[in-house]
This record gives sequence, C-alpha cells and structure tokens, in this order.
Amino acid sequence: MNVKMLFEEVKEIRRDLHRIPELSFDLPLTSGYIREKLLSYGYEIVKTAETGWIAVLQGKGENAVAFRADMDGLRVTEKTGRDFSSRHEGFMHACGHDGHMAMLLGFARYLKSIEQPDASVVLLFQPAEEGPGGARIVMEEGILQKLKVKRIYGFHLYPGLPKGKIGLCSGPFMARNGEFDITVQGESSHAGQPHLGADALVASAQVILSIQNILSRNLDPLAPAVINVGTIEGGTARNIVAGTARIQGTIRAFSRDTYEDIRSALKRTVEGIALMNRVTVELEIRDFYPEVHNDPSLVKEMRGFLRDEEVETMKPLMLAEDFSFYQEEIPGVFMMLGTRDEAAGYIHPLHHEQFDFEESVLLTGITMYRRILESL
Repeated sequence: MNVKMLFEEVKEIRRDLHRIPELSFDLPLTSGYIREKLLSYGYEIVKTAETGWIAVLQGKGENAVAFRADMDGLRVTEKTGRDFSSRHEGFMHACGHDGHMAMLLGFARYLKSIEQPDASVVLLFQPAEEGPGGARIVMEEGILQKLKVKRIYGFHLYPGLPKGKIGLCSGPFMARNGEFDITVQGESSHAGQPHLGADALVASAQVILSIQNILSRNLDPLAPAVINVGTIEGGTARNIVAGTARIQGTIRAFSRDTYEDIRSALKRTVEGIALMNRVTVELEIRDFYPEVHNDPSLVKEMRGFLRDEEVETMKPLMLAEDFSFYQEEIPGVFMMLGTRDEAAGYIHPLHHEQFDFEESVLLTGITMYRRILESL
C-alpha cells in the first residue's frame, strides 16, 4: 500500500477525533474510537494508563520500536469555524493531538499491508500529555519494558515550521518543568497606620523582583532557565494594608542540576524576604516533566536518510513534554512536523482557539514513521 492512498481515511479520522476533544485521562469517546479502529485493522490491543491503548505488530526479531501519539485535548473554546469543529463546548484539540492520533492510526493501517518487519512495532496511544503526565504511568506499568522496546519516536505538529518540514534537535530539546505557589501571610491594618500591620503585597513584590535575581546571580549564565510569575492576587481594599497575597509561577530548565538549584534558591529567597517584612511565607513546588533529551545517535541515523531540504535543525525550546518520561529509560527522538502555511491561513500558534492545519501534512508524518522503520 502506498501511504498516499491513506489520505482520505486519515483526514476522516482526524476530523472525527477533532469533533470529540476530551481532557486528561477522561477520554471515553476518544479511547473507544481508537479501540474500534485498531480492532478493525486486525490488531490485538492492551489498555494502558487508564484510557490509552497499545497495539503490536510482531516482527522477526526480539526487539521492538515504539511510536507514540498523545490523545487529550485542551480547555479551549474553538473559534476555527470549521464544519468539523468541536462538539464539546469549552474543549478543543488546539495542540494537534487529533493529528497525532490520525497519523498513528494511518501508520497502523499501513503496517497491515507490508511484509513482517525485522523489529516489532509498538503503537502507543497515550492519554494525559497536557497533564498530569500519562507517559509516567505507562512507564510505571512496565509494559514497554516487557515488550523489549529499544527505541521510541514521537511527533508534534508545529506551526513554527513551514508545512511538511521535519524539525530535529540532538540532545536537550525541551525543558524540565514545574510550578510553584507562594502564599504570603501578613497582618492587615489601616493604610494610614502601616506600621501596625505587615504588608503581604509589598513582600510579594519583593519576591517577584528577587526571583529574577535567581536567574542572573545564582545560576551559571550558560545554563538556560526560566522562572515566570503568572499571577498575583491579594488585598481587600485600597485603604487597607494587605494581610494575604498569593503568587503562582513556573520553573523551566534544561538540566536537573539547574532545576534543583532554582528550587533551592527560591526557598532561600522567600524565607529571607519573609524575615525582612515580618510575614510568613508558604512555598509549594510541584515537579512535572523531565527534560526531553533526543538521543544523538538516533538523530544521526535520521539525518542519514533525510534530504537537507526536508529537515530543519531546531534550537532547544522552553516548552515541556511528557515524552521525556520514556526517554529516561528508552533512547528516543521527539521531533516536530511543520504546519505553517501563511498563504492558506494556517498561522496560529499551539493552544490558540483558531489553531488548525492542512491535513496533507499528516501523510508526511506517516511517511516518516515508515522511513524510520525501514532504516532499522
């Protein structure tokens, strides 16, 4: 079977899935759709991570290669105006996961038309990439280890690249990330008598400004990192010294050491400011995903069969991806597939209410999966 023959089927799959976005692990319609497709193609399937699926095409050898697609949507109200727009109010496939699933189902269909490959092929449909991280659960279950998966590949549609371009980065590609909540507890008083209170907002302002000093004065300047404060709230009235304030933010870094340095510095910073301002501070840090680290030898292999005009070398991104949980144990490559087409109006970024893409790009992804398999 020629991959191009799959276009109409893959397009229909993508649109079917686009209509029914669901969140995290709560994917009854999405999971059911994938199950029925895989069974109709003749696969035996195994459930993973609550609502995900694994299908295997047995190869001649003992080892296996895995290809992964994420399944969950986002809490976004769609405004694309397409006739296959989301039927679920307030939910949308605004990150391209509908396309990722369509590519992998198309590849599953293609595999049934070829001779038995040397390596077994594991098709992994994974929930909860957007949070809290379905990949971690898949790895904890141990199913990929039992299947002797020795390498793993994943795609992400990406409007930062021209349509059809493959984006590759060797080594660190996406950041380790986490989030923090800071609660500052002071003492309210009349604004005309601030000395009788302890101003939680002033202390919070000092925290926010001092956080940026962590980056410039506590970290190696050659170690990329980001600390972002996204929200601050506090106070009750303009003429009252604020008794309580809350700060929320995120941490991103390309190495575990840098990330841990930020954690330690953040703790020292808030404790010192609390002492200066006669307030108490509660700091909670939640670690999310490790860094995405593409195996250099596997990237080099891909470079060997890709033409120069097909590929673009990417710089590391301060985004995060739970594909990284696989790479902690299994060598892998996470790559981008360009969707940007300004003439056709496909220009909106990921997570945007108007994000969309031209579906012929999905055939490029399926073809790339085929070429990876043929190169083994």
